[in-house]
Amino acid sequence: MRRVLLGFKRHMVPIPWALFTRLVRQKLGKTAKAFGGLDEDHRRVHHFVVKNLPGLAKPMPPDFIAERLGLSISQIVRILDELERRLIFLFRPGGREVVWAYPVTVEPTPHRVAFSSGEKLWAA
Repeated sequence: MRRVLLGFKRHMVPIPWALFTRLVRQKLGKTAKAFGGLDEDHRRVHHFVVKNLPGLAKPMPPDFIAERLGLSISQIVRILDELERRLIFLFRPGGREVVWAYPVTVEPTPHRVAFSSGEKLWAA
């Protein structure tokens, strides 16, 4: 049986699979619009930040991303600006280091997560 839990305040509420899939389909158009037009470098940067922020466990600077992905710092800053402008799951206070890449953040929140690989972080 498929089970989906929806967070509501301090509780996790089970919702029927059919309702979940209907909600996903409704949001699909909005998500496609937000992600539409992103090139491969945008996707690489986005996926890299989301995947590697938990292991780094501190704000991720653009030069770290540039070095790991083999892109220039100016390209990375331009891409991060675009992703943030389009509200694509990341936040950089002051426009520099990434501190939040949904679903994780290096800034304290009421929600703690622990990964099977041992990393512990906060949930966004």
